[in-house]
Amino acid sequence: MIRPDSVATAPASLCILRTSAIGDVTHVVPLLRTVQSHWPATRLTWLIGKLEHRLLGDLPGVEFIVFDKAAGRSGYRAVRTQLAGRRFDALLHMQVALRSNLLSLAVRAPLRIGYDRARAKDLHGLFVNCRIPARSGEHVLDAMGSFLEPLGLKQDQVRWDLPIPESARAFARDHLPDDEPTLVVCPVSSHRLRNWRPERYAAVIDHATHSLGWRVALCGGPSAFERDFGDAILAHARSRPLDLIGKDTLKQLLAVLERATLVLCPDSGPMHMANAVGTPVLGLHAASNPARSGPYSDRQWCVDRYDAAARRFRHKPAAALAWGSKLEYPGVMDLIETDAVIERLEAFATRAVGAQAR
Repeated sequence: MIRPDSVATAPASLCILRTSAIGDVTHVVPLLRTVQSHWPATRLTWLIGKLEHRLLGDLPGVEFIVFDKAAGRSGYRAVRTQLAGRRFDALLHMQVALRSNLLSLAVRAPLRIGYDRARAKDLHGLFVNCRIPARSGEHVLDAMGSFLEPLGLKQDQVRWDLPIPESARAFARDHLPDDEPTLVVCPVSSHRLRNWRPERYAAVIDHATHSLGWRVALCGGPSAFERDFGDAILAHARSRPLDLIGKDTLKQLLAVLERATLVLCPDSGPMHMANAVGTPVLGLHAASNPARSGPYSDRQWCVDRYDAAARRFRHKPAAALAWGSKLEYPGVMDLIETDAVIERLEAFATRAVGAQAR
């Protein structure tokens, strides 16, 4: 292994490998901002997924090489072709899946920084020669930021400044045209066992509409599953939220989240997108630990049933589980009571009214 303090000066070039998912690539952005702030001359290249590139591909000062995992072997060949003959001072290998480990072979770099042994899997250690500090209890964003430590740099602030085109903001203004308090509901995670019941979302939406007088917008992607899930929510709701499912791009969703007063969602990409644009999140956590993967900036509005899930499904407290353990069991999200979510919504609304009065 190369010693962590072996690089003392600013590298001329860095290659970052993190292809997915939406929430995780959002967590990489503060690392980029830290490098750009401290080492403005360092050239940055990011191997990123096709969908994720749609969200972050306009970050200034970053060269993107898109990996299309759906393309199979041709996706790997395309990356190898673009990197042929190139060499970087260091690779930040920030993804442990076997697919990403194989993709890393296309990157030539003498220093290959990867995860510590506890967080590595799929033979990750064979593809790196330096590891980040072994720490338990870190949020995902902080773990990613620690990839700079072997380079002698520490992530000393968390800054996103995600570019949002004016056309995307115009879309958001057209659908949310004024400063009316707005609850944006993004109900679906790609990890389906993290999804709450449609009828419970409907109850919260009705409460926001009828008891608080808030506007509600329902957002989601274009997949048939998300459309069906949204339709199930609408079928149970007495109110009629604005239905934007399948009608926005990732950039437009980012602009909608920016205009929201509060975002309700499970552990998913929109949670971290909302956090990155400074919008508070009412996160629903039972299958995953909010201390590790909840909204980074402010988790006070989340409903946390992770410990209850650990006791129900693993028969031990959450503190006894390995850090980062997923509890994706059928029915785990039923541990989150509708009344508990409404209580957090009410608490947030009370504070928001108080802040306006001041």
